[in-house]
Amino acid sequence: MDAFQDHYPENVSHCYGCGSQNEHGHQIKTHWEGDETVTRFTPEPYHTSVPGYAYGGLIASLIDCHSTGTAAAAMYRQEGRDMDSLPAFRFVTGSLHVDFLKPTPLGELTLRGTVKEIKGRKVVVECTVFAGDVATARGEVVAVQMPETFGQS
Repeated sequence: MDAFQDHYPENVSHCYGCGSQNEHGHQIKTHWEGDETVTRFTPEPYHTSVPGYAYGGLIASLIDCHSTGTAAAAMYRQEGRDMDSLPAFRFVTGSLHVDFLKPTPLGELTLRGTVKEIKGRKVVVECTVFAGDVATARGEVVAVQMPETFGQS
């Protein structure tokens, strides 16, 4: 199954969290499961805050990039378009709010997102991070559609 990020145009595929063109980044992969979006990510040992637990900044960046990818996919879905059709929908973060519910252990994490609102060039996404069946963080991202010329030289 293709991930949303597999369809990003090259000129906007350098993001540390979700860009396929960033060899040092997370390179997350997000897809639809019904009306939810899902990303699975396993932190590396260097993503540690204290032994055995993930750094909070990592969790925030995962929520951020999962949510902006969800925003793009939601706009394509709303318009009945394939994700590789032009003009491309790409989003940047207008705001990011994260609540840390419990310490997040190292190991596979699952992020689940839902679209709360689409209004013009803005998409609001709620995302929850799970370690197994335990919700460890919840975030809300206001994603704003970037202009087509953003990221072009």
